[in-house]
Amino acid sequence: MPVENKKAYVVAVDMGYGHQRAAYPLADLAEGGIINANIYPGIPKADEKRWQAGQGLYETISRLKNLPFVGERIFKMMDYFQRVENFYPARDLSKPTLQLQQIYKMIRSGWGRDLINRLNKNPLPLISTFFTPAYFAEEHGYKGDIYLVICDADCSRAWAPLHANKSRIKFLIPNRRVKERLELYGVRPSNIFITGFPLPKENIGGRDLKILRQSVAHRVSHLDPEGKYQKKFKNTLSEFLGKVFTNKKHDGKEPLTITFAVGGAGAQKDLGVTILKSLKNHIKNGTIRLNLVAGVRQDVYRFYQEAIKELNLENFYNNQVNIIFAENKMAYFAKFNAILLDTDILWTKPSELSFYAGLGLPIIIAPPVGSQEVFNKAWLKSIGAGVEQQDPNYTAEWLFDWLESGWLAQAAMSGFLNAPRNGAYHIEDIVLKGTPSEIEDIHLL
Repeated sequence: MPVENKKAYVVAVDMGYGHQRAAYPLADLAEGGIINANIYPGIPKADEKRWQAGQGLYETISRLKNLPFVGERIFKMMDYFQRVENFYPARDLSKPTLQLQQIYKMIRSGWGRDLINRLNKNPLPLISTFFTPAYFAEEHGYKGDIYLVICDADCSRAWAPLHANKSRIKFLIPNRRVKERLELYGVRPSNIFITGFPLPKENIGGRDLKILRQSVAHRVSHLDPEGKYQKKFKNTLSEFLGKVFTNKKHDGKEPLTITFAVGGAGAQKDLGVTILKSLKNHIKNGTIRLNLVAGVRQDVYRFYQEAIKELNLENFYNNQVNIIFAENKMAYFAKFNAILLDTDILWTKPSELSFYAGLGLPIIIAPPVGSQEVFNKAWLKSIGAGVEQQDPNYTAEWLFDWLESGWLAQAAMSGFLNAPRNGAYHIEDIVLKGTPSEIEDIHLL
């Protein structure tokens, strides 16, 4: 009989948004709240400095990427060392990279031992949303089970342990491609569970998808103003959305809501202003509402405030144009998830937010930043839930062509049907209840 646990340790890292965003939906499982392995109270100074060195370098180079000539070259050099290799031809990829060997060298010199010693006083199951804390646990003799959540649609060699075929770490992964990839890295199939990415429970409404179905039905009518998609796929909509699907054209009384999300390094904030300029007249006449997501970055918040002022849109602030900002990441995630309930289109680089297509959100794909995001983009396009942005200077032209065709409604339903959305519940079943729980067979990729 599997032993049920009421709680687990949920461990993330405070770097960018992705790893904490993956941890946020698991907060109700977290003993003592979510632990950030790089900034927890009492962390040794030596450990803190090791974390800071890597984080500072990545964020600096991410922002430099936009500089002409030099920035792109510097970023490519960094990205090369953490790249995801081409999957084909299938081959043995178990040999550790230099990056992974260096990580283990630091761990064996004591990095992370303090955290694991603290958790070993009451060894509950440990769920990590970044690979390094999982390696801490295994190398420093953690007494509980160790789980690692993978946050991208494919993963580099760094996401599998040094000697993957001997590791006891269990992997909670978003899709089938990651399973195949981990097996090439040498991970035993019995340690791999395809759960889907953990999406926010407040946007789903339980395992019966009560809130999610209502959201998607409302969104489809907004995204299909001519009713073309709804007419063609009426039976599909009725089957998967049930009684909440009403098969009606959007009456135009509510604005179409677009949410543009900047990543943790703030590297694409200029794109948000370009979108704002193009849609200025539509914002003024009430047909478009634009949410500009600054996250926890005050510099991005001020940048967007200034842009709104320069474009004479101050009278429309906090109504037709909004800046989403919070002082800390947990508060930001709560605000972000709340606005998604009324968002019709999510515009973002293909980060971990790619998996939010599972909430029935059509995604306009901004340029990827890094090797893993190239693979996320390919996954989004393969399931039909995302399309690359056209020239953002002309958003007001191509966006409305897409709406008229019904394509965006189709993308919303493709994400809802083809992207797993119950990851948080599957993870809870596996970690706390000891019961197998994987994505449904209908999710093919």
